[in-house]
Amino acid sequence: MKNKMKEHPMTDEEAMKLAERDKRAGKAPSTQARHFVHEEMEHAKKGEHNVRNPKQAVAIGLSKARKHGIPLRGKTKSQKKAA
Repeated sequence: MKNKMKEHPMTDEEAMKLAERDKRAGKAPSTQARHFVHEEMEHAKKGEHNVRNPKQAVAIGLSKARKHGIPLRGKTKSQKKAA
């Protein structure tokens, strides 16, 4: 059996639907956001986005998750200091 994720790239609507399902199940916001991050990682692998490293794809995915209303934390104080 083939993995459904590998057959076609996930859209924002599909990612949101999966995130809402996770939210109803009481999962953490980071678990809800993983669908958006996975989508962006797949786009980066296929060359649909010009990202220079995987961290950029993760940042794009988390940004999309925030735009869709998933309440993710921002950078911690020590992370802001290092940047």
